[in-house]
Amino acid sequence: MRPENAESGIVSMASHHSVDETVAKLEEILRAKGVKIFALVDHSGEAEQVGLRMPPTKLLIFGNPRAGTPVMIAAPTIAIDLPLKLLVWEDADGKVWISWNSPAYLKDRHSVPAELLQNIAVAEVLASAAAA
Repeated sequence: MRPENAESGIVSMASHHSVDETVAKLEEILRAKGVKIFALVDHSGEAEQVGLRMPPTKLLIFGNPRAGTPVMIAAPTIAIDLPLKLLVWEDADGKVWISWNSPAYLKDRHSVPAELLQNIAVAEVLASAAAA
């Protein structure tokens, strides 16, 4: 795992799969858990459509209103960072990474009550399962 960038709050973990395989695994895990997938943004695919090239990069936006709503009620500004997101991307060396916002960073950024931290702390578990 890459060390967390304290300033940005971003945590990254290497995946042993391609971007597409990693995203497929994440989608499968989320569906199996009954978590809503709001969107899949294919940044590299959109770039290609306008004649630009970039390494494979996809953003998966997902959440569970039962978990997220209490957090947004307690800390309304967190709605700018919810639903949760996992960025799956390939670096210049061809290595695939999964990146997400650190729950501790989100907690501090939005003054989320400690008892609701577990509601936004699922990304690392999902990334670990998909990266293996």
